[in-house]
Amino acid sequence: MEKMVTNHKFWKDKTVLLTGHTGFKGSWLSLWLQTLRAKLIGYSLRPPTEPNLFTLAKVNEGMISLEGDVRDLNHLVDVTYKYKPEILIHMAAQPLVRLSYQEPVDTYSTNVMGTVNVLEAARRIGCVKAVLIVTSDKCYENKEWLWGYREDEPMGGFDPYSSSKGCAELVTAAYRRSFFHESNVGIASARAGNVIGGGDFAVDRIIPDIMRGIINNETIKIRSPHAIRPWQHVLEPLSGYLLLVERLYSDPSKYAEAWNFGPRESDCRPVSFLVEAISSGWGEPIKWEIAEESGPHEATFLKLECSKARSKLAWSPQYDITRAINETIAWYKNFKIGKQNIKNFTLAQIDSFLSPECDNS
Repeated sequence: MEKMVTNHKFWKDKTVLLTGHTGFKGSWLSLWLQTLRAKLIGYSLRPPTEPNLFTLAKVNEGMISLEGDVRDLNHLVDVTYKYKPEILIHMAAQPLVRLSYQEPVDTYSTNVMGTVNVLEAARRIGCVKAVLIVTSDKCYENKEWLWGYREDEPMGGFDPYSSSKGCAELVTAAYRRSFFHESNVGIASARAGNVIGGGDFAVDRIIPDIMRGIINNETIKIRSPHAIRPWQHVLEPLSGYLLLVERLYSDPSKYAEAWNFGPRESDCRPVSFLVEAISSGWGEPIKWEIAEESGPHEATFLKLECSKARSKLAWSPQYDITRAINETIAWYKNFKIGKQNIKNFTLAQIDSFLSPECDNS
């Protein structure tokens, strides 16, 4: 398999505005961009959990970190005028399905109008060359198919979160056609699978729930053990985002569209597989049981078809599900024991991902 190589020369001294940099994926991407020596400006609310990767890994030390809400158009525009980013990566979101049932207005205002505001800021500033809008694999109208969804499948979403991500995709496409069609600005969107990895402490997500159970010696409640998800290590989609931005910057007419970044089909496994694999890899049994109340509706079967990214971007997953789980376990073990500095350990995992021996194909 061809190794995905990040172009250090491309990113060095590029001014990048990243929304959502205090979140789980945003913190990983911020550290990666810092190693590439980009001039990174983060725009986000405070970290959503305690503890959180952003604080543990001291992510703010290598960037300009600004507190801001993507729903505040005037502030966002002021920031873009001040720092004049060449690249804008939008990751700020309300990211939880179950929370979207409790707070639908906040979910739509953040995920839809937040996207509108980011694109509007890019439209007004005039110096942005590439914009990447990160949405979700849940943006598709889920028909519980056994095969993966392609980028041209209809948008949809049963729950407010999934629907809001479908809306964000429609907003992105409308802005691209209406305001950037004949410009040299590339506007693309990225849809990733269910990411796992160290540093996720969110509520109602499977890995944080499992790790809290292990660390606190508690029985874990699993809502949907038979639900199948496209599991992938957090660095997998981030590598796709970086590669896509590089191409988008140099040739917007060719790459300004929607892209899927998901795992191999064989790595789409049920929730129960993930629980048992972590139990085995951790080295001691995990106490878990099926929750009596399954909660509001969530999709049962979800896969992404990623042949476009493979053929047009030469992107492909580097880790299989076993390696992804092992890397995740290693991070949380280090966190629990405190053996190594969190920032150094996280950076070492990024470096390992990029090394030739990481390929599990």
